[in-house]
Amino acid sequence: MPGAPAGASGDGAGARTPRLTIGAVLAALRDDFPDVTISKIRFLEAEGLVSPERTASGYRKFSRADVDRLRYVLTAQRDHYLPLRVIKEHLEALDRGLPVPGAAPAPGDPAPAAEETPDAPEPPAPGPPAPEETAPEETAPEETAPAGPMEPAEFAAAAGLEPGQLADCVQFGLLVPDADGRLPAADLPVARAAAGLARHGIEPRHLRSFRTGADREAGLVEQLVTPVLRSRAEDARARAAEKLAELSALSVQLHRGLLEARLRDLLRP
Repeated sequence: MPGAPAGASGDGAGARTPRLTIGAVLAALRDDFPDVTISKIRFLEAEGLVSPERTASGYRKFSRADVDRLRYVLTAQRDHYLPLRVIKEHLEALDRGLPVPGAAPAPGDPAPAAEETPDAPEPPAPGPPAPEETAPEETAPEETAPAGPMEPAEFAAAAGLEPGQLADCVQFGLLVPDADGRLPAADLPVARAAAGLARHGIEPRHLRSFRTGADREAGLVEQLVTPVLRSRAEDARARAAEKLAELSALSVQLHRGLLEARLRDLLRP
C-alpha cells in the first residue's frame, strides 16, 4: 500500500491550508495519473474520500494534505486494485492513528511484532512513498512548454512532422495558422498525434472526420457554457472555465470509451 497521506499523519497546518483550485489539483496529479479528471476528483469527494473546503461562493479549495489523500486513493486503485470501500476503511483507520488492516507497513513504520518466526515468509515490501507534492505555482507547465505562436519550421520540428505533413494538416483543417502563418504552441498535441498516426499510415487527409466531430462537440459545449459567461456575477468566467474543463474531460472520456469499445470488437472470435 502507499504511504499514509499527509492529512492522516498529522503534518503541519501549512499542508492543511486550503489554497488549491480543483484545476490546480488536476494538474498536480495528472503526471502520475494521466486518466484522472475533474469528474473523478468530484466523484471521490462525493464518496467521502476527500473533503475540500468551500469558499463563500461554493468553489472547492484543496490543501496539499487533500492532494496527498487523493494520491493515496488513486495509487491504491491503480497499484493494488482495491475497491473504494476498502480504501475508505484504510483512510479512516489512518485518520484514527490505527494501522491499516491487512496492509504492508508504510515506510518508517516499526517492524512487525514478535509473533513472526524465522521460517515465516517476509511481508510484502511497501510501495515507494508518494512523491513530495509541489505547489502548482512552483511547477507551472507554461515554464516548460513553448509559449506564443511558432514559426512553421520550428513548430514542425517540435511536433515531429515533415514540412509536407504540416502543410497537409493545415490544408485539412487540423491546424489553423494565424495571419502571419505562425502556429500556436497550444496546438502541438494535435500535431504530435497527427505525426504519430502518420507513422502508422494514417495521413492528415484521413483525419478530417476528427476535426468535424470536434467542431460538433465544441458546439454542444458552447451552448452550455455561454449562459454562464453571460452572467453578471464576478466569478462568471471562473465558473465557465471550470465547467468547460469538466465538459471537455467528459467528452474525451466518452470518445475514448466508444473508440475502445468498437476496437475491442476486432479481437472477438
